Amino acid sequence: MDIIARLGMQVPVIQAPMAGVSTPALAAAVSNAGGLGSLGLAAMSPEQAAEAMAETRRLTARSYGVNLFCHQPLRRDPAAEARWLDRLAPHFARFGAAPPAALADAYPSTLESDALLDQVLAAAPALVTFHFGLPRPDQIAALRARGCLLGATATSLAEGERIRDAGLDLIVAQGWQAGGHRGIFDPDGPDERQDTLALLQQLLPLGLPVVAAGAIMDADDSRRALEAGAAAVQCGTAFLLAPEAATTPAHRAALSRGDTAMTRAISGRPARSCTNDFTAIPDRESPGYPVTYAAGKALNAAALAKGITSYGAQWAGTGCARAVARPAAETVAALAP
Repeated sequence: MDIIARLGMQVPVIQAPMAGVSTPALAAAVSNAGGLGSLGLAAMSPEQAAEAMAETRRLTARSYGVNLFCHQPLRRDPAAEARWLDRLAPHFARFGAAPPAALADAYPSTLESDALLDQVLAAAPALVTFHFGLPRPDQIAALRARGCLLGATATSLAEGERIRDAGLDLIVAQGWQAGGHRGIFDPDGPDERQDTLALLQQLLPLGLPVVAAGAIMDADDSRRALEAGAAAVQCGTAFLLAPEAATTPAHRAALSRGDTAMTRAISGRPARSCTNDFTAIPDRESPGYPVTYAAGKALNAAALAKGITSYGAQWAGTGCARAVARPAAETVAALAP
């Protein structure tokens, strides 16, 4: 399948969904520039997701994509959650605050709730991708009936095989260098930590189009990935300084330092962030996603109330120091091979 033609793209550049940072303005700007813009819906309510997709459609007549999370529902462990809150208590105390009494499971998986999926089915975006796993067969069938192209993130050959066997259309090969949440299906399982091009080579024999993601910041990076067999590249960090992105000022400032770390401390799943006070917290025994994220957001809110910005989820890939502040359309042009 020629996914470039199927998606109506003029440039083989997909803007990564980046839940919390992507906006309709960003997605539309990328699509209007010939790439494929994307919305990360996982952190949105169904109403917010519907509004974001409608606004994107108002801003562009071209194709765009959306992303949903398919994590296995968390088996809650109240004792582990209490231990984690105790560990964070000194950090809260730094800001004259106390940890929350309990943690909320704020982000239901697509596997356990159809609320977001129903909005996606109504909007029928051109591409729907999945992170942390795969949707149910009935959900795949429903999206197929709406004409959506389907893909999912793989961090290993085994995950790529599961994506192929589920009948999806493409694989996003997420290298170890990529920013944001690692798409690994089992966060407690082994992680080969392969870089983008090595993972690409493992996945190509599966016979599906493979999109390369991780450490792709300019045209030379794109060219290397495409010459290695990628059907397209997916870039997130390269767009973080775009005026259309919802990147906070503190997050924008952190990119220039160029230092990142993979941590579970912020959300409970491995994710790559700019180094800050949060990434310095030992992440062993974090109680899992998404309840750990509830603690992280509460701590960040307490810090922000005192003017401290170093406890945020400042997701970024290893190439973050190479990000350029410019309109998203110019970044698409700079990434074009």
